[in-house]
Amino acid sequence: MGQIGGLIVPMVVLFGAMYFLMIRPQQKKQKADMEMRNSLKHGDEIITIGGIKGRVIKITDDSIIIETTNAKTRLEFVKSAVGMVVKDDIEEDDDDEDEVEIEDEEEIEEKENE
Repeated sequence: MGQIGGLIVPMVVLFGAMYFLMIRPQQKKQKADMEMRNSLKHGDEIITIGGIKGRVIKITDDSIIIETTNAKTRLEFVKSAVGMVVKDDIEEDDDDEDEVEIEDEEEIEEKENE
């Protein structure tokens, strides 16, 4: 009976360590990916898991349609093919303002150095 208990305790500890080091982080990542895909909206720029970049044009329950180039090429993907959101419409406006400010600061520094 003592030998069986000596074998079960290390196995339980090993299983617990595997859960916290491997299974739990994977579940968190899957949940975050699902939330990202469910929060997609019209105008978001995305990259698919295959590396295709585009802007979201239409969203349905299980698929999205993206526009990929200036030639208005449209492709339909299942939502699970979305790898990441590059930027949102709202963030795009904020980024443009930041770039202008940075350019102005760089020009001022160049003038001061001359």
